[in-house]
Amino acid sequence: MEHQNMKTLKETHVAISTLLAFALIPLSGFATDIYLPSFPTMATFFGTSQGDIQLSLVVFVVSSGVGQLFVGSLLDSFGRYRLSLASLVVFAVSCFVIANSHSLPLVLAMRVIQGLAVALIVVGKRAFFMDMYSGERLKHYTSLFSIIWATAPITAPFIGGFLHHYFGWESNFYFLGSATLIILALELRYGGETLKASHPFKLRHLLNIYISKLETADFSLSLVILGLCFSMVILYSMASPFIIEQVFHQSAVTTGNCSLLSGLAVMIGGLLSKSSMRLSLYSKMSVAGPLLFTLSIIMIIAMYYFPSLLTMMTLVMALHIVSGFTFNTFYSHALGRFTTNAGIVSGITGGGTYIITSLLSYALVRALDVQNLVILGMAYLLIASLIGGSLILFIQAQRRVAVREQRAEAAI
Repeated sequence: MEHQNMKTLKETHVAISTLLAFALIPLSGFATDIYLPSFPTMATFFGTSQGDIQLSLVVFVVSSGVGQLFVGSLLDSFGRYRLSLASLVVFAVSCFVIANSHSLPLVLAMRVIQGLAVALIVVGKRAFFMDMYSGERLKHYTSLFSIIWATAPITAPFIGGFLHHYFGWESNFYFLGSATLIILALELRYGGETLKASHPFKLRHLLNIYISKLETADFSLSLVILGLCFSMVILYSMASPFIIEQVFHQSAVTTGNCSLLSGLAVMIGGLLSKSSMRLSLYSKMSVAGPLLFTLSIIMIIAMYYFPSLLTMMTLVMALHIVSGFTFNTFYSHALGRFTTNAGIVSGITGGGTYIITSLLSYALVRALDVQNLVILGMAYLLIASLIGGSLILFIQAQRRVAVREQRAEAAI
């Protein structure tokens, strides 16, 4: 079924629409990271605990993750363009509401709405690439996703620390809302629908598709590994403002600068993964898995004997380079695992990653006193151990697939 009476993307606008899609892919990262340096100030402003302020990050990530699981089917049924435009409007308005709020429950409600809006935007833009490109070019672009996504944790806290220092925590949300409106104007001018044929929205049929994807063991394990890798970054994001500003007595600007280094490490890991695309996944992970485990143990020892901001950031960067490398490798694998139902696959990949990430990182922050540097290292070690176990299961699943394919070929 083709879309009628809808503005379709013009051939002459494909290039600029591709740039706009890349510009929106880091939106979820900006929405989580830009206000991290403001956490301690916001806790004081709203008269609440650090855990309640961290909850504003968690509810966003959870709602975005749950949204991404299901919006793919909506995008495959009703198209990308109009849903994306509506979501950009909702996201911008919610930013301005938060900036003028004096109620934490209202902030949390707006963050849930933002998470759902971002899910529609980001999944739609990932599906855009699957609509417009194929083959090696599609593989090239999907390998860039996590690298471009990493621009958010690099730049957002740096911008947020600067805005907070000079204009207050509210300016972070004014900035987000204003930037979103600019992109909305460009989308109205240059964007258009890219879905060639819609799939009927039949709930039972869609549930069968979801089940068939998730029953594929190597795909499901990819989601687990992605969620665990991202948990390392979110764990740092949730704990670092309080460690840097209350344990090391530094400013919000320092928090932003340290988060910039953390995000830069993730991007370096992604670039290393992209540059080693010709190597087998097994050979890359046989190095990355043990390295994550070893670095986590070194961090525990170093934080006990040499507790300093420099030591912490050196080891955080090393860990995030390896986790970024692993994330990029499995992100490309997950998105390229199936050739049909691009919106659903994109949604499951992003949503599954976000849900695993948010639940694990928040549980660790609440259960452990991550303002204690040694315990922060232990939290990293726990995640590294879970990644190692998941890698072993993933390799076993791939071997089973290879054996089945060989038997099928032999039967033919």
